[in-house]
Order: sequence, then structure tokens, then C-alpha cells
Amino acid sequence: MAAILVTGSAGFIGSHTTERLLSRGNIVIGLDNFDPFYPRTIKERNLTTALAHPNFRWVEADLRDADKIYSLFKRHRPAYVLHLAAKAGVRPSIKDPSAYVETNVNGTLNLLRACQDFPVEHFVFASSSSVYGDSAQVPFSEAAFTDKPASPYAATKKAGEALCFTYHHLLHMPVTCLRFFTVFGPRQRPDLAICKFVRLIDAGEPIPLFGDGTTSRDYTFVDDIVDGTLAALDNPAGYEIYNLGRSDPVSLREMVKTLERALGKRATITPMPEQPGDVRTTYADVSKARRRLGYEPKVEFEAGIQRFVAWWRESESPLSR
Repeated sequence: MAAILVTGSAGFIGSHTTERLLSRGNIVIGLDNFDPFYPRTIKERNLTTALAHPNFRWVEADLRDADKIYSLFKRHRPAYVLHLAAKAGVRPSIKDPSAYVETNVNGTLNLLRACQDFPVEHFVFASSSSVYGDSAQVPFSEAAFTDKPASPYAATKKAGEALCFTYHHLLHMPVTCLRFFTVFGPRQRPDLAICKFVRLIDAGEPIPLFGDGTTSRDYTFVDDIVDGTLAALDNPAGYEIYNLGRSDPVSLREMVKTLERALGKRATITPMPEQPGDVRTTYADVSKARRRLGYEPKVEFEAGIQRFVAWWRESESPLSR
């Protein structure tokens, strides 16, 4: 059976995707470096189900280590690459842009170069809605102009897409880039707004509200993202880019109200100025993914928040304590 390399398999989206692949019978090579951006114990817990599965092969390595990546390909010979790993976060990327280039650009390049000697049937790259920048043209179409990223993180994702096209051109390798839109759900990174706000509201602590609360995001539940990712993985077609979102933006203030309803608690708000690198809105046009992949987001925002809060309260994660 063909093996699938999943980078970032111990992370939020990666662990959910890995479990789904294993449940449908795939062999998965999981790769992660346990970046200290948040506690290793959280990622180790994310791997619990995968590590107990006979079709899971675990490799702890860093994408920046070209020799280790090459050795991984030589030993495991993956037929598919699902590249979900990245150094994430818009605001932190402004403080340390070099680290983002090293991981997100050079790390992606190391994977693509390994594919020269060990060809794969399909390379899928997790990009980001941030490549659209602070565009006023909504919803965002894959054909839109994306040459004005608003943060170093966004720039590295745009660069990753460009490298993917280059290696598609050089190797005639099918490549798909997926632009994820504000993914949320169980196991979400602790720095992201929904997870951070739930923790603070539940503890009775104030939440920082950046700007006037009218900025909006196309929040997309992780199960829908996994559905779209696997549909893309199963449908290689030259070089393609797809938006994966819910296509229904929610304002920051409405997001907070939804959290209050799910938690049964009122939020104490600390007004803060707008942050550099943030954009006014994200809004996915998913018509291409719907047409070509059968992608159809199913989880409404409020239902997804209720599921997140339920997980939060049942979880033994140190974040909930």
C-alpha cells in the first residue's frame, strides 16, 4: 500500500488529518519537529491515537535539516506528500521573519528537492488565506492578485506556492496548493483567538479585542478542512490552487458573542489598537473546490464553537487548567 508523508502530523490540522487517513486504511509517515511555539506535551497528546495504529510510522525531524529529509524519503519512499507543517502566526512572524523563511520556505524546498530523487504521485501544500493580503475584493478567488502579502508569514506562504509551481514545472509532478481559511476546532493552537478567548473567558479574565471589533474571518471547522484536504489529495491534476473555507465571514464581536453563549459566561473586554500584519477580512470563494473536489463545508460556526467548548471542558490538556 502506498505511503503518505504528512508533515506537521502532531499539530492541530495535521493530527486530525493523520487520524482520518489511518481510519480509511492508508499508511502514514508522520513528521514533526515539536517546535517550541507551544508546549510539546500538547502535540504529544495529539499523536496518541496515531501512535497506537499499526499503519503509522513516526519520524521526529526538522524540515530545515535537508539530510534528514532526504534520508526519510530514501527509507520510506512516500508515494504522496501532504505538507501541513509550518512556522505559524502572523504577528510572531513580524518579530522573527528569518525563522519563518527558514522553516516555511527552505523547509518546503527541502521536501521538493527530495522529490527529485524519490518522485511522488502528488504533492499537496498547505497554504493560507493570508496570501490575499488586505484585499477589498471579496470573496477571495483563487485567480485574485496575491502579490501584496501583509506579513512575513503570508509572504512565506506565497513563496511556498511559487516553489511548488517551479517543481511542478521541472519534475512534471502533480502539485496542489490549499489556501486554508481560519481553521478552528478541537486541538486548536493555544495562541489563536478562539482558543485564547475561551481560556480567558472561562477563567473570568479579560480578553484583548484588537481594533473596533468589525474585522471578520472566514472561520472554518477542522473537519471540513480535512474533508477538503483529502479530496484534493485524491484528485491530482497538474498544478492547482483551491480555497478551503466556510465562505461565511464572522465579525470579531460576533465571534465573542458566540463564545459567550457557548460558555454561558460574559466576556470582559480590554480594547486594543489594531495590530500590524492583520487584515480587515477573509472570505473564501469555494466554488472551484466545490465544483472540482465536491467540497461542501457542513459545520456552521456556532455548532463548531459548541463542539470546541465541549472538547475544551472534557479535555485533560494543560491548556484547560
